[in-house]
Amino acid sequence: MNFKRYRDWLIVVLSLAVPFWFLRASMKDPKQATGADRVLVQIAAPIQTATAVLARGLSHLWSDYVYLVDVKADNSTLVSDNARLRERTRELESLEAENRRLRRLLDLKNSVQDDVVTAQVVGKTTNEFFRMMRVTLDRSSPAIVPNLPVLAPDGVVGTTLKVAGDTVDVRLVADAGAGVDVIVQRTEARGFVRGTGDERAYSCNVEYLKRTDEVDIGDVLVTSGVGLRFPKGIPVCTVTKVTKRDFGVYQQVGCAPTVDFSRLDEVLVVLGARDVIPPPAKDSKAP
Repeated sequence: MNFKRYRDWLIVVLSLAVPFWFLRASMKDPKQATGADRVLVQIAAPIQTATAVLARGLSHLWSDYVYLVDVKADNSTLVSDNARLRERTRELESLEAENRRLRRLLDLKNSVQDDVVTAQVVGKTTNEFFRMMRVTLDRSSPAIVPNLPVLAPDGVVGTTLKVAGDTVDVRLVADAGAGVDVIVQRTEARGFVRGTGDERAYSCNVEYLKRTDEVDIGDVLVTSGVGLRFPKGIPVCTVTKVTKRDFGVYQQVGCAPTVDFSRLDEVLVVLGARDVIPPPAKDSKAP
């Protein structure tokens, strides 16, 4: 037991004395250092170097850890801010698109001399019998009756078909029962646009364009104003196909409506339409 006690005391003394002697030897003037001091310095040098390297390494590791923690926090904040900014950008783009759309609708409204009622598109119907669109009026009007012109900023949509309160069914210009008297905007050649009723695509044919009339793919057909139903000069469709034969009176012309019905949100119903000249029968020889 006494040996164990002395051993413990010896370890304590050495633990306190050795660092003291190392420190003493390191702080001594080299000229006054004894042999024992130089031995202690030589022994302490690699230990001090290793300790300094270890301390610097630990310091760097801690700095890197703190830096990474800060970077992670910054990245999380940036991701959140980026998502919020993207959502805000989408909202602004949507508002800008809506503003452009409404501005074009207002320009169209101001260009039409007759009274008009705006309406929101609420549904579309496509089948073998009808190419129809259902709209809800922004305000009720007793003047809303069948066969009134329906317009959009890009051109003719169709005509009113059935009215039930604030809801109106619109026969699209691409419906087989629809017809609009038109002229070729570039050459003023006159024809009559009739819908094909094709379920796969919105398309029309142009009837009564004479074989001698000049018309090319890409030409825009606009309302002629004949019949006083549609205002004059409203785009109806764009020519997509021209077939000129060496015989017959008329050429075969196909066209696509200028209005993209799949993206239509608002329309104008033109009130006060006057007497309408009925569309020519298919077996007639002149418009």
